[in-house]
Amino acid sequence: MKKLSFVLLLLVLVTACNSSKSSSEDALYNTQWELEHLSGPRIAFEGLFPDKKPQITFNKEDQKVTGNSGCNGYSAGVTIDGNSISFGEPGPATMMYCGEGENHFKNIIKKVNAYTIDEEGKLHLLIDDVTMMRFKSVTP
Repeated sequence: MKKLSFVLLLLVLVTACNSSKSSSEDALYNTQWELEHLSGPRIAFEGLFPDKKPQITFNKEDQKVTGNSGCNGYSAGVTIDGNSISFGEPGPATMMYCGEGENHFKNIIKKVNAYTIDEEGKLHLLIDDVTMMRFKSVTP
Protein backbone atom coordinates (compact mmCIF):
# COMPACT_ATOMS: atom_id res chain seq x y z
CA MET A 1 0.00 0.00 0.00
CA LYS A 2 2.88 2.38 0.81
CA LYS A 3 4.44 1.74 -2.61
CA LEU A 4 1.16 2.57 -4.35
CA SER A 5 0.80 5.80 -2.34
CA PHE A 6 4.38 6.78 -3.21
CA VAL A 7 3.83 6.09 -6.92
CA LEU A 8 0.61 8.14 -6.92
CA LEU A 9 2.32 11.02 -5.13
CA LEU A 10 5.20 10.93 -7.61
CA LEU A 11 2.76 10.91 -10.53
CA VAL A 12 0.92 13.95 -9.12
CA LEU A 13 4.20 15.85 -8.67
CA VAL A 14 5.39 15.10 -12.21
CA THR A 15 2.03 16.13 -13.66
CA ALA A 16 2.04 19.37 -11.65
CA CYS A 17 5.54 20.25 -12.86
CA ASN A 18 4.61 19.62 -16.50
CA SER A 19 1.43 21.72 -16.30
CA SER A 20 3.38 24.57 -14.68
CA LYS A 21 5.92 24.44 -17.51
CA SER A 22 3.27 24.57 -20.23
CA SER A 23 1.33 27.38 -18.54
CA SER A 24 4.56 29.39 -18.21
CA GLU A 25 5.34 28.78 -21.87
CA ASP A 26 1.77 29.66 -22.88
CA ALA A 27 2.06 32.96 -21.02
CA LEU A 28 5.32 33.66 -22.81
CA TYR A 29 3.76 33.23 -26.26
CA ASN A 30 0.39 34.84 -25.70
CA THR A 31 1.66 38.19 -24.47
CA GLN A 32 3.30 41.37 -25.67
CA TRP A 33 6.10 42.27 -23.24
CA GLU A 34 7.43 45.77 -22.45
CA LEU A 35 10.82 46.26 -20.82
CA GLU A 36 10.68 47.88 -17.38
CA HIS A 37 14.17 47.11 -16.03
CA LEU A 38 17.59 46.60 -17.62
CA SER A 39 20.63 45.63 -15.54
CA GLY A 40 24.12 46.80 -16.31
CA PRO A 41 24.20 50.35 -17.64
CA ARG A 42 25.03 53.17 -15.25
CA ILE A 43 22.43 55.38 -16.92
CA ALA A 44 18.92 55.60 -15.44
CA PHE A 45 16.34 53.45 -17.25
CA GLU A 46 14.24 56.48 -18.23
CA GLY A 47 17.38 58.13 -19.64
CA LEU A 48 18.10 55.09 -21.82
CA PHE A 49 14.56 54.93 -23.18
CA PRO A 50 13.04 58.43 -22.90
CA ASP A 51 10.53 58.09 -25.75
CA LYS A 52 9.82 54.42 -26.29
CA LYS A 53 10.50 51.31 -24.20
CA PRO A 54 11.55 48.08 -25.92
CA GLN A 55 8.78 45.57 -26.54
CA ILE A 56 8.94 41.96 -27.66
CA THR A 57 6.40 39.35 -28.72
CA PHE A 58 7.23 35.66 -29.03
CA ASN A 59 5.90 33.72 -32.04
CA LYS A 60 5.81 29.99 -31.33
CA GLU A 61 5.14 28.87 -34.92
CA ASP A 62 8.00 30.87 -36.47
CA GLN A 63 10.29 30.52 -33.43
CA LYS A 64 10.97 34.25 -33.59
CA VAL A 65 10.71 37.25 -31.38
CA THR A 66 9.63 40.59 -32.85
CA GLY A 67 9.10 44.08 -31.52
CA ASN A 68 11.31 47.08 -31.05
CA SER A 69 14.56 47.71 -29.23
CA GLY A 70 13.55 51.11 -27.94
CA CYS A 71 14.06 52.84 -31.27
CA ASN A 72 14.25 50.51 -34.26
CA GLY A 73 12.32 47.38 -35.09
CA TYR A 74 13.66 44.13 -33.65
CA SER A 75 13.35 40.60 -35.02
CA ALA A 76 15.41 37.54 -34.16
CA GLY A 77 15.16 33.80 -33.96
CA VAL A 78 14.54 32.34 -30.52
CA THR A 79 15.20 28.87 -29.13
CA ILE A 80 13.33 27.78 -26.02
CA ASP A 81 13.86 24.50 -24.19
CA GLY A 82 12.19 24.39 -20.79
CA ASN A 83 13.41 27.54 -19.05
CA SER A 84 16.48 27.83 -21.29
CA ILE A 85 16.29 30.50 -23.96
CA SER A 86 18.63 31.94 -26.55
CA PHE A 87 18.16 34.69 -29.08
CA GLY A 88 19.69 34.69 -32.56
CA GLU A 89 21.21 37.65 -34.31
CA PRO A 90 18.67 40.39 -34.98
CA GLY A 91 17.43 40.71 -38.54
CA PRO A 92 17.62 43.86 -40.64
CA ALA A 93 16.10 46.99 -39.13
CA THR A 94 15.93 50.67 -39.75
CA MET A 95 19.07 52.40 -38.53
CA MET A 96 17.82 55.44 -36.63
CA TYR A 97 20.00 56.50 -33.72
CA CYS A 98 18.05 57.09 -30.53
CA GLY A 99 20.72 57.04 -27.83
CA GLU A 100 22.55 54.25 -26.04
CA GLY A 101 19.53 52.31 -24.76
CA GLU A 102 19.15 50.25 -27.92
CA ASN A 103 22.80 49.12 -27.83
CA HIS A 104 22.48 48.03 -24.19
CA PHE A 105 19.26 46.15 -24.99
CA LYS A 106 20.80 44.27 -27.94
CA ASN A 107 24.06 43.47 -26.12
CA ILE A 108 22.31 42.01 -23.10
CA ILE A 109 19.63 40.03 -24.95
CA LYS A 110 22.35 38.21 -26.93
CA LYS A 111 23.81 36.91 -23.64
CA VAL A 112 20.54 35.80 -22.03
CA ASN A 113 20.29 32.04 -21.46
CA ALA A 114 17.22 31.49 -19.24
CA TYR A 115 13.83 32.95 -18.41
CA THR A 116 11.22 32.84 -15.68
CA ILE A 117 7.76 34.30 -15.24
CA ASP A 118 7.23 35.34 -11.63
CA GLU A 119 4.07 35.19 -9.51
CA GLU A 120 3.20 38.75 -10.59
CA GLY A 121 3.28 37.67 -14.26
CA LYS A 122 6.52 39.50 -15.10
CA LEU A 123 9.00 37.99 -17.54
CA HIS A 124 12.61 37.85 -16.33
CA LEU A 125 15.37 37.23 -18.86
CA LEU A 126 18.41 35.86 -17.07
CA ILE A 127 22.09 35.23 -17.51
CA ASP A 128 22.46 32.07 -15.46
CA ASP A 129 20.43 32.97 -12.35
CA VAL A 130 20.74 36.79 -12.50
CA THR A 131 17.85 38.84 -13.88
CA MET A 132 19.20 41.11 -16.61
CA MET A 133 15.88 42.25 -18.10
CA ARG A 134 12.41 42.41 -16.61
CA PHE A 135 9.32 42.85 -18.79
CA LYS A 136 5.70 43.50 -17.92
CA SER A 137 2.74 42.33 -19.93
CA VAL A 138 1.04 45.06 -22.01
CA THR A 139 -2.09 45.10 -24.10
CA PRO A 140 -1.19 45.13 -27.82
